[in-house]
Amino acid sequence: MNAFEPCDSVRLLHIRHEPDKYSQMRSITYKPISSTMKKSALYLVVCLAFLSANGFSQTVKKQKVRQASGNGTTGPNEPAEIRVPMTADHWIFPSDKVSFVEYKGVPAMKISDNTDPIVLKDLDFTDGTIEYDVEPKKPSFTSVYFRVKDINESECFYLRVHATGNSLAFDALQYAPIVRGIIWWDLYPYYQGGADVKLNEWNHIKLVISGKQMLVYVNDRSRAALEVPRLEGETTTGKLAVDGDSVYIANLVVKPNAVEDLSPREGFDPEQADPRYLRTWEVNTPAPLPAGQELYTGGISKIDSNWQSITAERRGLINLSRRFSVLSDRKPWDLERQVVWLRLKLHSETAQKKLLRLGFAHEVWVFINRRMVFVDKNLYAQNMRKTPDGRISIENSAFELPFREGDNELLVGVANNFYGWGIIARLEDMEGIRVDSR
Repeated sequence: MNAFEPCDSVRLLHIRHEPDKYSQMRSITYKPISSTMKKSALYLVVCLAFLSANGFSQTVKKQKVRQASGNGTTGPNEPAEIRVPMTADHWIFPSDKVSFVEYKGVPAMKISDNTDPIVLKDLDFTDGTIEYDVEPKKPSFTSVYFRVKDINESECFYLRVHATGNSLAFDALQYAPIVRGIIWWDLYPYYQGGADVKLNEWNHIKLVISGKQMLVYVNDRSRAALEVPRLEGETTTGKLAVDGDSVYIANLVVKPNAVEDLSPREGFDPEQADPRYLRTWEVNTPAPLPAGQELYTGGISKIDSNWQSITAERRGLINLSRRFSVLSDRKPWDLERQVVWLRLKLHSETAQKKLLRLGFAHEVWVFINRRMVFVDKNLYAQNMRKTPDGRISIENSAFELPFREGDNELLVGVANNFYGWGIIARLEDMEGIRVDSR
């Protein structure tokens, strides 16, 4: 099971620095040779081993210098790529669940069970291409992490192998950032995709990463299976790591700065020019909301009036996690339940009703002019999931707002104790409606 999604065995990302000594020698057949020849052969083996390890170290050093200098080109004496050895001395990993073997004729990392991410030593990655082969042995999860700053901050791409064989699955692939210890997979349903992921066979994965953008290829080098126009994490450089549940990983190749003409700028936001999205709100300070407690009209007078402005991110997302989430020892599916209030003032030319489409993570109470008009919950763990499968989306709900002529106050209480936190709000149309920009 992926380290960050909800299930009985899930736990927080935790990268342990416990390098393990592991080596495996393959027996070979040879003819008897003299003692002198044996000594010469042994010396040659030692030299080759040293040169191999030193060559990888020098490759990494050159790559670091190139990134530090900001020079995105590869010089005549610099390697165009880094072929990462699948040997124990190049990785940080828990010894009881990871081994390095020859599998189907190639050196491979074998991950036997759920484990903390396995971190590649001595390599800092910013932009470029990451390619590898992965063979899942059971329908679970397998991930690659990049720009890993520490255990709480990185970017993550993973396969949901349980979607294998389902050509209609929209969530076989997932990109999600890890910010302040929480993976925001439920805030970005549009960073998912389908792909022909095979069980018990090699799958070739290629990530092209350039600044804010990423393309992901899965078993098809000609067409991207997933396009990410904006990487949402808060790191720009860092380590590489992998994980999985009963998988083999091999043929890992990193090409620093090889971005294949992918622009580093944030890609197009398809909702950017849509005036129906309610993008600028006021928000107050989060407050505890004990389990079982609900919001009600009589409690509005007790709202903390310390209002601050908050503006929507891409696709109209009011990202409360980015504003308010903090590091916690609690599991991301069992956070302290908190509530914030969002406030928006709108002017209506006439008394009228407008359909509001509202996406939310994960509980909402909506009031207009201090009158409750809507309550709903989008609870993944309790199997009370809104379309699409518990993620925040404009598809989550729709209801009418009764506007009076003149000024109106829209209040939305939003509670959460599970991964990402936020809302998306869009009116059916803006005819006769003006948002108060004060």
